[in-house]
Amino acid sequence: MNHLIAPSILAADFANLQRDIEMINESDGDWIHVDIMDGMFVPNISFGFPVVNAVKKHARKDLDVHLMIVDPDRYLKNFKDAGAASITVHYEACPNLHRTVQYIKELGCRASVAVNPHTPVLLLDDIVADLDMVLIMSVNPGFGGQKFIQNTYKKLGDIRTLASEKNPGLYIEVDGGVDAANAAKLVEAGANVLVAGNSVFSAADQKGAITGLKRLRG
Repeated sequence: MNHLIAPSILAADFANLQRDIEMINESDGDWIHVDIMDGMFVPNISFGFPVVNAVKKHARKDLDVHLMIVDPDRYLKNFKDAGAASITVHYEACPNLHRTVQYIKELGCRASVAVNPHTPVLLLDDIVADLDMVLIMSVNPGFGGQKFIQNTYKKLGDIRTLASEKNPGLYIEVDGGVDAANAAKLVEAGANVLVAGNSVFSAADQKGAITGLKRLRG
């Protein structure tokens, strides 16, 4: 499986969001990563349905919606209706994870589960076969621009081993501190979807930064 790039609009210029979405449309990026934060599960608030709806009007690539919120089951259909192609919920936020995953699938979205840096991926052993994607957080969720956590490489290897036994086609996404310096190593460790925010939107040539991650030029 060739790796995919999902630029994160959390790092975009919110005053020029349409411009930045159109940049992703024209780039080598594959998905558009949308971080939803509620100020409770994580210590930050990002945006909700009106913004996702607005993004969808201009997006020509799949919306990869990452719910960093408590009790995400309340809003799964709303995000599907707003245009989500993938919905990621956090292991730590879902006491009935299997039911949540099945509902995401019933809605017709890719079902994904994220794990925070302190959460062992082996806790996904009983559900990994039911998932379309696992998201490994390589920073503590809530803010962009954080320092990459080195233990992520081990966790990517662990989930790749688990997937090889139970779900070989699993998307393995990594989010946080991804840039040209570590992208190749992340893919080598097992990632096949790279979320990139600051490393794309702070670049002088944003489309070039996405192409560099896609082609693993650093």
